[in-house]
Amino acid sequence: MADWQKDISSDEIWQQSIAYLLMVHGGTAMLMLLLLGALIPVHLLRAWRSRKNRISGSAMATFNAILIATAFGLYYLGSETLRPWMSWIHIAAGLSLALLFPLHIYWGRRKLP
Repeated sequence: MADWQKDISSDEIWQQSIAYLLMVHGGTAMLMLLLLGALIPVHLLRAWRSRKNRISGSAMATFNAILIATAFGLYYLGSETLRPWMSWIHIAAGLSLALLFPLHIYWGRRKLP
């Protein structure tokens, strides 16, 4: 939102806000990568072997992989042609993951007959 606002307004506050928010976003992304690395042996492999919640778990892993790949692309690739596409894919994957996460928990906790 701040990135779009900077194009409308010439105030310096938006540039500073964007820089700060990107720094916080990058820091929390690094923390999530650490947690995802711990989640694979502790949660994902155990659930996969017990055949529980495979569909939503696979979707969660896929969306996380898309987020990681597009974040890498946004940070390291300088292509002005690919950047807008990668940005929108990153946003869509992040929003999808946020919506899927509570469903994954719900489906994992329900009792199956």
